[in-house]
Amino acid sequence: MTVTVRALRPADTAVVAGVLAAAAPHHLITAEWLDWRAAGGPAAERFGVLLAVTGDEVVGAALTGLLHESAEPGLAFANLTVHPDRRRRGAGGALLAAAEERLVGLGARVAYAKVADEPAATGFAQRRGYRRGRRAEYLGLDLTLAELPPAGAPPAGVRLRAAAELADPRPLYEADLDASRDEPGETPMADISYPDWRAAYWDRPDLDRRLTTLAMVDGTVAAFTMVLTDGRERLRSGMTGTRRAHRGRGLARMVKTVALRRARDGGHRWAVTTNDAGNAPMRAINHALGYRQVAAEWRYRRDLDR
Repeated sequence: MTVTVRALRPADTAVVAGVLAAAAPHHLITAEWLDWRAAGGPAAERFGVLLAVTGDEVVGAALTGLLHESAEPGLAFANLTVHPDRRRRGAGGALLAAAEERLVGLGARVAYAKVADEPAATGFAQRRGYRRGRRAEYLGLDLTLAELPPAGAPPAGVRLRAAAELADPRPLYEADLDASRDEPGETPMADISYPDWRAAYWDRPDLDRRLTTLAMVDGTVAAFTMVLTDGRERLRSGMTGTRRAHRGRGLARMVKTVALRRARDGGHRWAVTTNDAGNAPMRAINHALGYRQVAAEWRYRRDLDR
């Protein structure tokens, strides 16, 4: 059948979430998140979803927008997904062409894409002029079987708190900025403003503020782990970090262990986290917690003026 590409409609989000889950369940994208991102995400991102349709069936989607947190202007993203049962029929090529056209219209010079570490996916990207960058690993943990290590007592002067207890999330914002400045990544990041951070992270519907766990020192967030959930049994670590002045004390491992234990006690059964392949300290923490790789992807890029 002929493939057509159109923009996301409000009635599409449940179907699109199903397509994304069939292709990459470790991404943990829900219809609620898509609704929020399309309608209320950061304005500077210019987020948009394009759908590949055959007849009345949605067979693929492209999540597109500007990398608005980048220190380098003109960078964008185009992340494609085609349902596993509907591949090799032209949907991917049609989606990519439409996605790149949209990004050029937004003034983007470079498109980044997350590409599954599978020969068919990497070959598709390379044939279309995309060049390979960094590798990321998705790690899974069955909380019904995991023997989580004890969290241990906090060091002197450290208090563990849930993000839900914060009257104002600014201390978490400040810790996120500090911890992220030397996080491994493909592009240099600029400091995001507090209002934009709230819009992008604190207000997202899948952030579980009760499970998001903080190590507090004199009113400052010294370390944190942000927890995203599907509202049912699955969770994902959004970001785990420690302010540079508090590193070397085991705080990142502690807050992540506490969050996982609370999640398991609350009925969650499966946890997933993401590691840049070059982030050895975080890989060691996740390995000690029992996480094991379930998928991987590469970051590819293409200059849009070529």
